[in-house]
Amino acid sequence: MCAGTGAHLHLVEPLGFELTEKHLRRAGLDYHDLADVTVHATFDEAMAAVPGRVFAFTTTANTRFTDIAFEPGDALLFGTEPTGLPQEHVEHSRITSELRIPMLPGRRSMNLSNSAAVATYEAWRQLGFVGGV
Repeated sequence: MCAGTGAHLHLVEPLGFELTEKHLRRAGLDYHDLADVTVHATFDEAMAAVPGRVFAFTTTANTRFTDIAFEPGDALLFGTEPTGLPQEHVEHSRITSELRIPMLPGRRSMNLSNSAAVATYEAWRQLGFVGGV
């Protein structure tokens, strides 16, 4: 889950990767020390920690992510590869709306890192690239 626009990254266990220095460097994340990351034991714990609106990204949503006017404090919620968000997470009371990233007909969805990058960048763009140069 990406909370805000670059402000904080909330992850929910179990993780499909290790957050050790060795593994992060190997993945090319040599800037990880600049990230503000919290790992939560449960989804409910993560939802309790995230303020503001929560937008769930799913392939079945009807609303395009570009049709939303993002606000400071919004959270962007993504599922795992390849299954996406479990239905109980999509139906959680904290979910404001379900959003989708348009794809060409017959194409699978983007992978998680690309989806998160595209959506987060759009939110940041809408907010005027706050903190950017």
